[in-house]
Amino acid sequence: MAEFGSNEKKLSAGLYVVATPIGNLGDITQRARDILARADVIACEDTRVTAKLMTAFLLKKQLVPYHEHNGALQRPKLLERIREGGSVALVSDAGTPLISDPGYKLVEEAQAESLKVVAIPGPCALVTALSIAGLPTNKFTFLGFPPNKKKARQDWFKAEKNNTATLVFYESAKRLPDSLADAASVFGSRNAAICRELTKKFEEVVRGNLNDLTARYKEHGPPKGEIVIVIEAATKLAKDDVSSSVELDKALTLALEHMSVKSAVSFVSELLKLKRKQVYNRALELSED
Repeated sequence: MAEFGSNEKKLSAGLYVVATPIGNLGDITQRARDILARADVIACEDTRVTAKLMTAFLLKKQLVPYHEHNGALQRPKLLERIREGGSVALVSDAGTPLISDPGYKLVEEAQAESLKVVAIPGPCALVTALSIAGLPTNKFTFLGFPPNKKKARQDWFKAEKNNTATLVFYESAKRLPDSLADAASVFGSRNAAICRELTKKFEEVVRGNLNDLTARYKEHGPPKGEIVIVIEAATKLAKDDVSSSVELDKALTLALEHMSVKSAVSFVSELLKLKRKQVYNRALELSED
C-alpha cells in the first residue's frame, strides 16, 4: 500500500530512495515531500545542499552525510537503524539517487538482508534531457561521466562507436569543449544535443552535429551550469559488413605481428580485395590499441 497520504506519522522500517528536484523546486512530488517529512533520518550526499532543500519545504530532520568517501563507515549504522525499525530516506544532491550518484552499495546490502527498499520516483536529468533532445528514445545507453584524461576519454568513446542506441552522458561545463572534440574525432559529424541547466531559469538545448558543436564551444568557451550530452546512435551495420569487419581485423592483427604497417596493409588489401585506404585506416586504429 502506498505510504503517501497515510495518517501515521512514522514510516514503516525501510530504506526509501527519494528523487529530488534537479533545479526547479516545483518538481518535487507530493509523495517525496511526505516521505522526507516522516523519515527518521535522511542520508544525503552533501548535508549543506539537502539542508537548503529542507528549509525550502519547511522541514527539519536529522541529516546524515552518506557519500563515496564515508560509505563503508555509514552503511552499517544506517542498516542497523532499519533493522531496529527505523526509516531512512536516501537522497542525492539532485535528481534520482544511484544515477551517477552514491547509494548503490547501500541498496544492494539492504536488499541482500531482505530489508524493505522503496523507490520514490521523480526528477532525473538523463530522462529530462532525452525528452527534449530531439533524438530517438526507443533505445538509449546511459554512460555516466566520461574519463578526465584525453586518451582514456577517446577510448571510452571508441568503445561505443558501433552502439546502435542513442548515447547519453553527463559532463562538467569546463570539460565540455574537450569532450565534444574527442567525441567528434571518434563519431564524426553525428547529430547531438547539449542540454544545459535543465528545469532552471537559463535552461538551454543546443542542437547540431558534433563538428559544429565542437567549433561553437571552442570559439565561445565553456558554458556555465550542469550539462547532459545526447548523441545520435550509430547506423546499424549489415551482417555482411560485420563479417567483413571481423575478417579484416583478424587478417590485420596477424599481419601486423610479422610486418610493418605499410607491408601489412598491402598484403591484406590484396588478400581481401579491399580498398587500401580502408585497410590503412583500420591498421592505424589497431596499432594504436
